[in-house]
Amino acid sequence: MDFSEVVRRRRMVRRYADRPVDPALVDRMLEHATRAPSAGFSQGWAFLRLDNPVDVARFWEVTTPEHADPEGRWLTGMRSAPVVVVPLTSKDAYLERYAAPDKGWTDRDEARWPVPYWYVDAGMAALLILQTVVDEGLGACFFGITPSRVDDFRAAFGVPAAYQPLGAITIGHRHPDDTGSRGSPARRERRAVDEVVHRGYWGG
Repeated sequence: MDFSEVVRRRRMVRRYADRPVDPALVDRMLEHATRAPSAGFSQGWAFLRLDNPVDVARFWEVTTPEHADPEGRWLTGMRSAPVVVVPLTSKDAYLERYAAPDKGWTDRDEARWPVPYWYVDAGMAALLILQTVVDEGLGACFFGITPSRVDDFRAAFGVPAAYQPLGAITIGHRHPDDTGSRGSPARRERRAVDEVVHRGYWGG
């Protein structure tokens, strides 16, 4: 698929067909994710791949908020995905990398960082997964893990304390009835390029 078409077609899919995803496609998504840029080539990301029904079911069991409606449209649709990938990031990997001799920030002071690039870089890796999904003709949705359930998630999957999940990505073949969200994208227009790009000077 042409790259501009991949960008244009990317959207969040919230309902999936009852079809497996070729493991080779998931391999490709994750390989592409590792091609994302990272500050100092720190590569402090990690990816938890859940692609069998038992693991996927456990993911939903430990991350679903207690107040969630198990029969609700969103949760029912999302649970139909056969694959879940959880991108994670390690702040320590970045602090350690920049304490190396070629960087020299031996105090590991987080104040040196203009923004927390461990999140930025893992976010770019997640976007490469989303773009690869589109290129392969599949659907995906990135969403957050409720903060109060993160410890349960860690315990269920043995995630080290040094790694923080950014969220999760459901992946699968789009269900024919998935016509898009009735939420914000249906109520709000996409902002025009001229509204968000400021050339040379922000202006008044």
